[in-house]
Amino acid sequence: MQTDTNFAGSIPALYDRCLGPMIFEPYAVEVAGRLADLRSGAVLETAAGTGVGTRALAQVLPPSVRIVATDLNQPMLDFAMSRSALPRVEWQQADAVRLPFDDGSFEAVVCQFGAMFFPDKVAGYREALRVLKPNGRFLFTVWDRIELNEITDVVTEAVSGMFPDDPPRFLARTPHGHHDTQTLRRDLQSAGFGLVRLDTVERRSRAASYRDPAVGFCQGTPLRNEIEARDATRLAEATETAAAALAARFGTGAIDARMSAHLVEATRQ
Repeated sequence: MQTDTNFAGSIPALYDRCLGPMIFEPYAVEVAGRLADLRSGAVLETAAGTGVGTRALAQVLPPSVRIVATDLNQPMLDFAMSRSALPRVEWQQADAVRLPFDDGSFEAVVCQFGAMFFPDKVAGYREALRVLKPNGRFLFTVWDRIELNEITDVVTEAVSGMFPDDPPRFLARTPHGHHDTQTLRRDLQSAGFGLVRLDTVERRSRAASYRDPAVGFCQGTPLRNEIEARDATRLAEATETAAAALAARFGTGAIDARMSAHLVEATRQ
């Protein structure tokens, strides 16, 4: 579990190339669309990763809206800055549970698939509340149950089968381990949010090849750290095992699979 937030080395590039279009971009467009009515002020993005959500925000929001994109992991930010020609975006390393911004600084706070990594969820939500202006909005996404996200589930089961005595469960434990809607509401209310809207949003997860998700998940996420911790010589084997399982499930052509996530909108009253 200590490696769950370690996005370094070649992980950012593979994460962005293999997983960005497949699972993150559809929800980035959805979240950005919820803020299309903003005409001024500032938006803070936490856990921005390689900038998939940042790019969607920059396409939707007018130049009059300031965008500040942050992430805990400097390697992810470095890749995002190299990947995105977005001079209007201010990039800054920051911990979402200890934000270096003044109270009431932002009209909105956005976090795409990052809240699952907060070591203290309530503290992270409370920080979002603190930096929001009155009536400001906190929008974030978390993955639904792993069984409802077909590609991720297939990869997890395939790789787990290689290490039956100590299966790598990063994807089930962290990205897909915080899907309970009652817990989400309770934690947001504990943090001080009054109005909470929660929508379960299903989209299609598409990849040009069955190999792309195998490489993306096995080599472009902290699942890689778990595999290498068990046997550093078996990363390629794990990738091939995941690819074979995906081909068996979806065929050897393009993949079109189910995915599901919760989109949460909480308002500071």
